[in-house]
Amino acid sequence: MTIREVSVKTLQVTAQRQFEILDLPIPTPGPGEVLMQILAVTTCPQWDLHLRHNEPMFVGHQFTYPYMPGQPGHEAAGVIAAVGPGVTAVQPGDRVSAWRDPGHHVPGCYAQYVVHRVENVIKTPERLPIETLAPIELAMCIGTVFRMLAEMHALAGRVFGVTGLGPAGLIALQMARAEGAAAVFGFDPVPDRRELALRLGADGCFDPSSDISGEFSARPKPPRLETSVDCVGARSSVGFLMDHTRDAVALFGVQREDYIYGVRHHNLRLCGYKGHHRESAEYAVGLIEAGKLDLAPLVTHRLPLEKYSEGIDLLESRQAIKICFLPWA
Repeated sequence: MTIREVSVKTLQVTAQRQFEILDLPIPTPGPGEVLMQILAVTTCPQWDLHLRHNEPMFVGHQFTYPYMPGQPGHEAAGVIAAVGPGVTAVQPGDRVSAWRDPGHHVPGCYAQYVVHRVENVIKTPERLPIETLAPIELAMCIGTVFRMLAEMHALAGRVFGVTGLGPAGLIALQMARAEGAAAVFGFDPVPDRRELALRLGADGCFDPSSDISGEFSARPKPPRLETSVDCVGARSSVGFLMDHTRDAVALFGVQREDYIYGVRHHNLRLCGYKGHHRESAEYAVGLIEAGKLDLAPLVTHRLPLEKYSEGIDLLESRQAIKICFLPWA
């Protein structure tokens, strides 16, 4: 692959609700690094919305502006444009996705090119549209949860619940199906998201704020759910699952407040998130190749980088699930 461009278009968030499109020199990969041409990059709604409002992502976190160029973009797919010294695992022209977020202290993927450590990218199927492969980093994260639940023998044959039918929850319900759950139920206040979850294989979807006592009995009666995963992080969402799940609740949503584990939960297992693992990325890509995981429905809008604010507006109004930005549009 020949690189003809002399500069790289890069988005930089300069202040709350403000950004610029910069022209920066194309970076050069060093030892153990690759230069990735970004063809599609999807939003991480948590990061993008918190950055817009200067709201900490988690306890002890703080944003500073102007933000690192290209950030908070980290879910990206594209091709290898060049490799640095010592790189043999991939070569120019290979289609790849970034499976691990290296942190927000380095240039991000809201750009036409970005440098990655070679171990942070994974080869992806050639036959699939490129924008459907950008969210593999999120699928890796959810994959870590499901590999943990599989080790706990808490998936096959279970009645499974998912709170929060945003991007993470929609991946979770598909993975639950792939792992042999007997039934999968989703919980989200947004009707359109519940309808999409049903199309992706959920057996039933409910508004957790409404009266669903006829379908799901809370403790001290035996709860209907056997295993569940929370993709919201709010105390009310986690508490709902704790009250309606018999055995195991996996916590994926970002925790910002205390959860209350009461006497009525004495047989319940709470499981935390175990971080980024390449094995989880390989697990997710394997499900995609087997036709058991479809990331395409997560991408509801496609926009050029110049329309970044419009895309985040759509996320904030819940008109979008994920925005796919196309740096070359």
